[in-house]
Amino acid sequence: MTKSIAIVTGASSGIGSVYADRLAARGYDLIMVARDLERLRNAANHLTESYAVAITPLPLDLSKHSDLDILLKRIREDENIELLVNSAGIGPSGNVLDASEDTLGRMVHLNVDVLHALTVAAAKTFAAKGAGAIINIASVVALMPERFNGSYAAGKAFVLSLTQALDVELRPKGVRIQAVLPGFTKTEIFERAGFDSSVIPTAMMMDAGQMVDAALSGFDAGELVTIPSLGNEGLWKALDDARHDLGPHLSLDRPAARYLGSPDASFCRRDSSSTETMPH
Repeated sequence: MTKSIAIVTGASSGIGSVYADRLAARGYDLIMVARDLERLRNAANHLTESYAVAITPLPLDLSKHSDLDILLKRIREDENIELLVNSAGIGPSGNVLDASEDTLGRMVHLNVDVLHALTVAAAKTFAAKGAGAIINIASVVALMPERFNGSYAAGKAFVLSLTQALDVELRPKGVRIQAVLPGFTKTEIFERAGFDSSVIPTAMMMDAGQMVDAALSGFDAGELVTIPSLGNEGLWKALDDARHDLGPHLSLDRPAARYLGSPDASFCRRDSSSTETMPH
């Protein structure tokens, strides 16, 4: 019998490599995607020996359109693919103002554009056959953007919103989707970004294996959003409920009463003693 196939991007290291291990243990055949062919082959050999599953190493640089197209074609045409784990991504090395536009652009392209393309392709393919699942790795900074690089946080907020929105379309068609929001996780992403992870308190840094195990536990429980560090699930429910409570107030046919007062004209006047225009 043909086994179900899971695609894992960013599979040669960190969170992606742990997902590959855990999914192989669950009996999935794997398509492991990353740039480093040697590391992919080594991982594939280990997983094949450990779990007797078929592993296809697929060395691709997903930031390149030609390589991305190869994976998109595979998703659309291989009927045995039933799970996509979007784990490929890069992190920032500092704040936005100190980063080059090229660096920020590459990060946003991989973390947002590539993930979006893969998610939509999988969503359409899985919906057409009425089965499948997508796991998107976001981040807790989607909820706390003030505390991290703005471009990175905004990208992860995109991943969260995309996942929440697509769930409305996919769930009636028998397709699961999950957003995983890790906090600091012990992986190579810090070293690659040139960031000294030793400055992060150990109490805030989770082992990648524990993170993925918690995320898969949330997936098994049917969670749409999984925050592995969050012990009090009521806090997330309160936040989500408050967001939905805003719904009836977000689009009306007139401004709120608090915006209908007479504006203070003096606030926008040009001060006669200054050549500068007051802010408005």
